[in-house]
Amino acid sequence: MHKLLTVCLGNYCRSPFAALALTCRGGTEVSVRSAGLIGKWQDQPANPSMVNAARRLGHDLTGHRGQQITLHMLDWADTVLAMDTAVLGTLQAICGEANAVKLRLYLGDRDVSDPIGKDDAAFNDCAVLIEAGTALHISP
Repeated sequence: MHKLLTVCLGNYCRSPFAALALTCRGGTEVSVRSAGLIGKWQDQPANPSMVNAARRLGHDLTGHRGQQITLHMLDWADTVLAMDTAVLGTLQAICGEANAVKLRLYLGDRDVSDPIGKDDAAFNDCAVLIEAGTALHISP
């Protein structure tokens, strides 16, 4: 079983949905967790606009509760997927050499823009992009 960890700034929008989408696509072949660099939304549900965007795509994000990344999570993962280059840079600075080889951008060569502070259309676009990105990590 391949273990994936998705990481964004707050574990409030992008990484929770990415973890859910990867889990749905990968089924029993993967184990997926998500986390944020900051603990602002620790133990809080996902952003309501992302919950709605997930629902439009047939996913239920209501069970998510935010968590801040730990070194234990980095050690656990086979692959750590950062949602943007800023998150990737922070992960590179904190993770140590043993975990550095696990780090990648979720979309390979571009960022998944943070929809916080934007309208519902931005959340919908973000969710569609994240769901399409699952194909980069899990074969059909």
